[in-house]
Amino acid sequence: MRVLLGVTGGIAAYKVAIVVRRLREDGHAVRVIPTLASLNFVGRATWEALSGQPATSDTFANVPQVEHVRLGQSADVVLVAPATADFLATMVHGEAKDLLSNALLVTRAPVVVAPAMHTEMWEHPATQANVATLRERGVHIIEPASGRLTGADSGPGRLPEPDDLVEALYAVASGTPVADDPTGFGQDLAGLSVLISAGGTREPLDAVRFLGNRSSGHQGFALAEAARERGAKVTVVAANVVLPLGEGIGRIDVETSAEMADAVATASRDADVVIMAAAVADFRPANVSAHKIKKPASGEMSLTLVATPDILAGLVAGRRAGQIVVGFAAETGDADGTVAEHGAAKARRKGADLLVVNQVGEGLGFGDVPNTVTVLDHEGVPIASASGTKLAVAHAIVDTIAHLRAH
Repeated sequence: MRVLLGVTGGIAAYKVAIVVRRLREDGHAVRVIPTLASLNFVGRATWEALSGQPATSDTFANVPQVEHVRLGQSADVVLVAPATADFLATMVHGEAKDLLSNALLVTRAPVVVAPAMHTEMWEHPATQANVATLRERGVHIIEPASGRLTGADSGPGRLPEPDDLVEALYAVASGTPVADDPTGFGQDLAGLSVLISAGGTREPLDAVRFLGNRSSGHQGFALAEAARERGAKVTVVAANVVLPLGEGIGRIDVETSAEMADAVATASRDADVVIMAAAVADFRPANVSAHKIKKPASGEMSLTLVATPDILAGLVAGRRAGQIVVGFAAETGDADGTVAEHGAAKARRKGADLLVVNQVGEGLGFGDVPNTVTVLDHEGVPIASASGTKLAVAHAIVDTIAHLRAH
């Protein structure tokens, strides 16, 4: 997902550098907007090095791209950390005095704010009134921690630890309100082993060409992150995915459908839940040339294709008692049926415990874009649906899996 991270002028800004690193390790794009005051604590070069993107503060930077509007419009979620007492007041009054405050006025994404300041400032009636107003407007507030502050002072007002900030951000992105649990997630998959396939297989045609698909692995990797956040031990079999995985998630890289089948067959033996989110080729070339095939003089060439192993069907047939198998169906709809009709037919044909159906196509479903899915049971009956960022959709899918296990 695309995270817009605002950093204001408090000494706790140094902690937020770790937040950027964690988000990047988890595969998210992060754009940092530091206020000018914050640069007294952490320099611009640090934010740019950690995020891999410019860290501008000036409203009039990159005017041709209307950046003060575009940054807010393109964000999936916004985090302001630390948020000073001054900046809370800026937000309440809707001021547009710098790049960050402009972006906040434009964005329609969920906004998470982590105040950090001295105890007296946090407890001041004006600050408390500003926090209450922001909450009424739908801003998610992460309560400050209590502990050592600047100098010898101690008390409420301390910025929570970086991991707590990240987990709260993920909670909001998935549609879960920030609560007493700082992670925002239950641990409903604690102790479980979850295997997830992601990406798209490539079937070689000759020494340089292959048959492939547009699957990027974003949804599969989001599922891995969601499962990990909820306590599972997660392994991903990744087919041609260039995205990074979060810390602590196992990874097996494969290229072809045959390699995918072998890896999944081995890794699924000990898995409690298997989620086949990868786009596995249905066919492969019957013959693979060791050399690059030259263009025929006629300008025409015929290929003979043979069916690849049906990995999902094999998992369903061989699943052990208590193991949950989840399939995916990326559909476009055609003259023979709608996306929903094709998905229902596949659910009945495959017999997986759950089948996640989504419509795909140019600019739809593939890549780092919002997704919309319907979850079907083994009889093809819709039992859940979700729309939003890949991470939000992933948590909705995990919700359905957890409910199935519980019942």
